[in-house]
Amino acid sequence: MKISLNSIGKVKSTRKKPLDDNWHNETCSIVIADNYPTEMLTGIDSFSHLEIIYHFHLADDAFKTIARHPRDNKEWPAVGIFAQRTKNRPNKLGVTKVELISVDGKTLHVKGLDAIDGTPVLDIKPVINAFEIQGNIKEPKWCAELMKNYW
Repeated sequence: MKISLNSIGKVKSTRKKPLDDNWHNETCSIVIADNYPTEMLTGIDSFSHLEIIYHFHLADDAFKTIARHPRDNKEWPAVGIFAQRTKNRPNKLGVTKVELISVDGKTLHVKGLDAIDGTPVLDIKPVINAFEIQGNIKEPKWCAELMKNYW
């Protein structure tokens, strides 16, 4: 099935390259496209955090269909594409929760978005506690090691 999506805006950032680490202090803006009215953002400033869905527009189209070692680190187990969060994915979608710093017209200033300048934004959702995970999250040990320097 073919699905067609339109960008609702773009990321404005000083970060130009999709490097894997040190996103914790990254602040950037999401500028909503001209064809969307400002009213779509009404009330968004009452939330502390947002979930941003975006397109890894510079990611390699040739994603791996076989299991591979995350970041090619042989000390970590080979896992399939759906058991990791690499940018080289079948639909090149990224999802990240960010802190909302401020809203200025049709520009959202956020902290912690792991997307580079020019990244197309596909959707924005408020983070609501009732939608968050209820209970403990289970993950393999290598995930904590991989994420050590990410944020």
